[in-house]
Amino acid sequence: MAAHDDMAMDEQNVVRTLEWQADHATRNGAPCTGRLVRAFIPLLSGESNVGARMRDWPGLSLEDAMPLRLAGGFHYLYLTGAEPGLGEIYSGTVTEQREIARTVARIVRDHDDELLEWFAGPPQTNEAGRSAGIMAQLLWLSQRLGPRFELNEIGSSAGINTMMDRFAFDLGGVKAGAEGSPMLIRPEWRGGPPPKAPVEIVSVQGCDVHPIDLSDPAQAMRLKSYVWPDMPERLARIDAAIALAAERRPEVVRMDAAEWVEQRLAAPQEAGVTRVLFHSIVWQYIPEQGRARIERAMAEAGVRATDERPLALGNGRNQPGYIPA
Repeated sequence: MAAHDDMAMDEQNVVRTLEWQADHATRNGAPCTGRLVRAFIPLLSGESNVGARMRDWPGLSLEDAMPLRLAGGFHYLYLTGAEPGLGEIYSGTVTEQREIARTVARIVRDHDDELLEWFAGPPQTNEAGRSAGIMAQLLWLSQRLGPRFELNEIGSSAGINTMMDRFAFDLGGVKAGAEGSPMLIRPEWRGGPPPKAPVEIVSVQGCDVHPIDLSDPAQAMRLKSYVWPDMPERLARIDAAIALAAERRPEVVRMDAAEWVEQRLAAPQEAGVTRVLFHSIVWQYIPEQGRARIERAMAEAGVRATDERPLALGNGRNQPGYIPA
């Protein structure tokens, strides 16, 4: 009886995860994605491999972004032309939840094994728009530490944000970056703009345990599949990033984040250049032991930092910390 109760509780947790993800997508301007994710719930009581994989998901399904793994698989079927009928859901033409659930169930029956593969790894949400937060932080740091920066990103995915030295920015009216770039980052800005200051990105590189090669059409399509289809501006940024990568590939090494951070923070640092370590959204995917190693390496590097060779830490969304001597 206890085992049965535990199984019921696990399934309830998965249902709550799907409901939370659906609500989150809707609140963040993606109601079509929200309705799609909500239509995954009836799959839990079915006999598909996809439903069983969700139902038996181990651990924290929300932290693992389990619903978005499957949503990426559905978008891939649409982008590749395998399921063009999804366009009516993604465009908002079809909004009735029972009808969407019927379509989802039919697609799972037709593509069960193919969709099952999308659970194998976390979504690669390599969004160029997140570089706005990094550039705003660099403008803020420039006034305090000088204009020259060495950027290091963990969880770089396809390395889109390691190409930010080639992006143009309009941050609340403050312009920065490469003027005339095909990648213009102009986020909705609330509050006062960042300071106007010079920014020179001396070098930028990243790491990922499973980097995506934007020059490979299949890998680029997979990355694009993780973009919520209700957000055409994000899809356009992916296309712009693919074009920039074709001109010069981003520098992303295949390596564990903790090992890479330890190496990067121990490497020689040019005088007059601020070393920046950042991520956009990857921390939740790093094992606890890896997080501890990274935090320890940052603390040790902070002790070594000087006014001539400072260290700055940021997450792509919040104001950074900077550690001079």
